Amino acid sequence: MSDNPLQPIPEKIVERKVIVYKTQVDSTVIKLTAEKVKDRLFLRYWFLRPPANQIQQVSFEKDYEPFFVVEGKYTIDYYRGRTYTIPIDANAQEIILLNQILKPEPTKERLQNKTIKIEGEERLIHEGKAYLVLDINGREVSPKRVPSAPLEEHPKKILAEYESARKLDFDPDKEVEVLKSKIAKRPREIKRIVNELFQVSDRAVIYIPVYKVRFQNARTGEQKTVKFDGSTARIIR
Repeated sequence: MSDNPLQPIPEKIVERKVIVYKTQVDSTVIKLTAEKVKDRLFLRYWFLRPPANQIQQVSFEKDYEPFFVVEGKYTIDYYRGRTYTIPIDANAQEIILLNQILKPEPTKERLQNKTIKIEGEERLIHEGKAYLVLDINGREVSPKRVPSAPLEEHPKKILAEYESARKLDFDPDKEVEVLKSKIAKRPREIKRIVNELFQVSDRAVIYIPVYKVRFQNARTGEQKTVKFDGSTARIIR
C-alpha cells in the first residue's frame, strides 16, 4: 500500500514481436487491377475521367508498411477521502458514533436545522483497457487496416531484402506510450493506493506487404500513386 499517489505507476510490459504478413497476391494480378482503376485517379469535377490510353504506368514497386499493435490494461485499487453529511433531529445536542462524540452543526436549510459531518474513506477499483493499432507516425488507425493473414516464418530475412524496411527508425516504446496516455489515468482525490499496475499483454510491429503503382497523365504530366495490400489485393486509401 502506498500513501504517495505521486509515485511512478508500476509497469509490466512484454517485449515487442516482429511479424511479417505473407504476400498472397501475385504482382500480375495487382497490375491488372491497377489498370482497371487508373482513370479514377485523375478525375475532374469528381466524375470526368480522362481516356484510359492517356494514363500510363511509370513505376511499380513492392514494399512493406509497418503497423504497431498493442493491447493492455490499467488497474488501480485505491482509497479516497469523503465527508458524509447526515441530517439529525433539531433538538439533538450530541451524537455518539463508534465511540466518538459528535457535535451537531446548524444548517441554512429551512426544513433541516442540524447535521453532523463524518470524515471517512471509500475504497474503489478503477480499470481501463484498450486494443490499439497505430501507423508509423503513431496515429491510431482502424484495426481493419491490419486484417488477419498468414505469417512469414522468417520475418527478419524477408525485411532484410527491402532497404526501406531496414531504414525504419522508430521509438522502441512508441505504442506503449500511446496506450499508456489513453488508459493509465489516475482518478482524482486519491488518498492512498492499495495496488496499481499498467500492464501490456501483447505488442507487435506488423509489416504489411504493399504494392505501389504510379501512373502519369501523358497530357498534363500529373502523377498519382495507388497502393494495394499485398495480402488481400485491397486498395489502400
